Parts: sequence; structure tokens; C-alpha cells
Amino acid sequence: MKPDPTKSVYTSADLQSDLKSQLPGEYPYTRGIQPTMYRGRLWTMRQYAGMGDAEESNKRYHYLLSQGTSGLSVAFDLPTQTGYDSDSPMALGEVGRVGVAISSLEDMERLFAGIRLDQVSTSMTINATASTLLALYVAAAKRSGAEVRKLSGTVQNDILKEYIARGTYIYPVAPAMRLTTDLIAWAGQHVPEWNTISISGYHMREAGCTAAQELAFTLANGRAYVDAALAAGLAIDSFAPRLSFFFNAHSNLFEEVAKFRAARRIWARWMRERYGAQNPRSWMLRFHTQTAGSTLTAQQPENNIVRTTLEALSAVLGGTQSLHTNGYDEALALPTEQAARIALRTQQIIAHESGVPQVVDPLGGSYYVEALTDGLEAEAETLFTQIEAMGGPIRAVESGWVQRQIQAAAYEWQRKVDAGETTVVGVNKFINEEQSAPKIERLDPELERHQIDRVRALRVKRDQHPWQDALSQLQHAARFEENLMPYIVQAVEALATVGEIADTLRSVFGEYRESVSI
Repeated sequence: MKPDPTKSVYTSADLQSDLKSQLPGEYPYTRGIQPTMYRGRLWTMRQYAGMGDAEESNKRYHYLLSQGTSGLSVAFDLPTQTGYDSDSPMALGEVGRVGVAISSLEDMERLFAGIRLDQVSTSMTINATASTLLALYVAAAKRSGAEVRKLSGTVQNDILKEYIARGTYIYPVAPAMRLTTDLIAWAGQHVPEWNTISISGYHMREAGCTAAQELAFTLANGRAYVDAALAAGLAIDSFAPRLSFFFNAHSNLFEEVAKFRAARRIWARWMRERYGAQNPRSWMLRFHTQTAGSTLTAQQPENNIVRTTLEALSAVLGGTQSLHTNGYDEALALPTEQAARIALRTQQIIAHESGVPQVVDPLGGSYYVEALTDGLEAEAETLFTQIEAMGGPIRAVESGWVQRQIQAAAYEWQRKVDAGETTVVGVNKFINEEQSAPKIERLDPELERHQIDRVRALRVKRDQHPWQDALSQLQHAARFEENLMPYIVQAVEALATVGEIADTLRSVFGEYRESVSI
């Protein structure tokens, strides 16, 4: 049952779980997936970055690596995410705006120039075009002399949440799920250290859902991907150890810690008891966390440093495997170099000065946190029952039910803020009428023209015959049941662009059109 919000004190009478038998590194991993956690190895400090063209983003990556970040995280612009090249009319005004513009193998090589890809972990936040971007990354690594089987990182590859909360989908659900499982199967053979999907609750939380909804909808989507992979003929233990998750770290510190703990427990039980996985690594829910962009305010932006610190602390106390901390100015623009540095230093201070990493699950045994963990699990189970009654996660998404639940939660939160029932410091309380605007990051408007020229020059100079053959073979394979990844890899190596590959698949799969209900 959900903890009573009016209670001021919790005791052992509020607990549903037997704490005496639970240790970190042991099933069901409520207290963490490793027995030593951060005493053995700190979480990966992975700062999300990408802006303008490949060279501009490459400079930021080198800067972050020089400042102590331990993993890269690539933000792609909207054209790249939705399968359009930089010179497409659909890309006008959006090239490099919310991430880096990548249209070709040459762009990917420029993006990671001077960085040994087999010596750094890279996360790529990409979904509808995830297969193409991973193919580009692997091809660029191969050209640079890196050992492909040693590549490590994550590709988000979570298309279901795009239909729910984010909107950068291309194809209808069924072929989009096929691309997801094709990538999982192919990567397991060719890049075995790669996390082939990052099942993401982050964007649903940003859209306004509650902690319990984020927990339930994320894990339900995870189950949909497992079912799809099994239906494609994969054995559970062949892919489950490389599944990963991506959660939001929101503003209620203790609730967030409990959410992470409940997620591990539910997933472990499903993997072992529902799916019969034998490998303990298949039972372990590994996750990346990003602090909540939706909690950042344009008013008094320096307050966002405090918000991000508390959110990052919740992720660490909850046992995250990697973490991105937002820049304090991101409610206004892409983060400046100063904001990115402060965000990284926030993680480093927690890691090296707070003492928190010295103890595994330091809040374990707290009556309040344990009661919250039990309560969130119970709320999630109620939502799982509703989803199953509708025919499962994909049907719940296709019907719009999940989307409506999130919309209702977002409306209720905003109503409380507007009514003053929920305080947002600097927005509806403790307002400072006079404040100076901080310096914000501004992109050179010439970057878009420069990127367009490069794409067009590539089309002129490439060998047309391998390019045409590769796209023709991809189109043929899409009409049948072959794994599409080898054909996508062949296409990017022939210098086919992201937009050309997406258009080839559009010609077979069509495009998804969202139904509008009032």
C-alpha cells in the first residue's frame, strides 16, 4: 500500500518486506546490483552533450574528457533523430539546434576525431534511427583502427516511449519494434559489450507522470521488448544481460531513491520467475540517470544548481550505474561550458567529498525509505494489472491510455503549482522581481549552411554504384524477415546518409501518424 502522506514518523510496523535477509549484490537486488557498489567502482559520469556540427561537439567532448568525465553521451539534433538529412526542407532551422547534426559516416568520424572509441564508453540518445547511428558509430570505429568487439556504450533504441511522450518516431509500431529487436540480435554477435537498449522512463517523467507511473510504464515497456525479442527467436539469457534502463531523478529525494530500489526488485522477480532467466546478470536492472530537466526554472537559474545536486544525490543513494547532471542554464538554452563544468563538478563533489559512496545503500533499513519502496512497488503492480487487462504494453500505448494517464498527472501537478499548493522556489514563491539574465550559449548561424554544403558535397563525390546497390538490398530485405542491421551497415559504409536510409525504410514501412483525441 502507498505510504500515508500525513504520517510524520515511520516504524517497523509500516514495512512489508523482510529486511534482514536482503544484502546488496543478492537477488532481488533491492539494495544494489553489486555487493560493494561505489566502494569498488564509482558510477560513470556521463555528461550529455552535442550542438551544432560535428567539430563543435567534438570540442565539447574533448573538454569534458579533460575535466574528468568518464563517459560520453551524444545529443543528436531533431533532423537526425527523425531521419532527415541536414539539407532536407524538413530540417530547415533545426540543424544542430538541440544536438549535433549527423548525416553521414564522415560526420560521425569528425564527431569523434582524436578519441579512441575502444577506450571510452559512449551513450547515444537516439531511437527511430538508432540502427543507423549505431552502424555509423561501428563503421567510424572500424575506420579509426579500433577493435569493434571492444566497443562499449549504450544506444537508447527505445521506440515505445517516443509514441508515449517524446514524438521522434518515424515508422508504425510493428516495423519500429522489428528494427529494435534486429539491433539487439545483431549487436549481441558483433558488439557484445554494447548495451543494446536503454528502456527510458526519463521522457515520460519529463512529460509529467508521477514516480509510480514512471516506474510502471518503463518496466512495462521493458517487458514488451523482452517479449518481442523472444518472439524473434532470441533466448532470454542471450540478450537480457545487455538490457539497460534510463530513469529520471526528480525533486523528491526519498521518493526517487525508493523508485530505483523498487525497480530493481520488480525486474529481478520478472526475469527469474516470469521469464525463467538462469544467468544472474539477466536479473540485474542496470540504469543510467539524468537529473530532471523539467524541474529547471528560467527564473533565478542559479537555484537549479541546488536542485540538480539534490537530484544527483538521489540517483547515487539509489544505486545508479551512470549519471548525467543538467546545466543550471538549460531552461534557457544549451548549456554553456561553465554550466557543463559546474554540472560535472557536482558529481565529482558527491563522489569524492560527501562520503556517500563509502556505504552501499546507506538508506537501506530506513523505515520511511523502505515503506516508500514497498508503496511504489504496490502502485506499480496496480498499473501493471490495468495494462495487462488492456492486452499488454503495446496495446496500452497504441490505444493512447498511457498517454492520457501522463497528461492527467501533468495537469494535476500544474494545477497545484498555479494554486500555490505546490511551491516552486522563485516561480510561485520567493520571487525576485529584478534579476539579470545569465550568459547563454549561442550557435553560429553559419554552422547550418556549412553542414548542408558538406552533405551535398558527399553525394557528389561518393561512388554511386555501391551506394545504389546497398540501398536496393536494404529495401529488398525490409520487405521480408531478414535482420536489417547488416544491410544498414553496408549502406553507411557505402556513404548512404541517415535520411536516405530512413527514406528507403519509409518506402516499405510507411510512417506513423498519431491519432488525435479530445
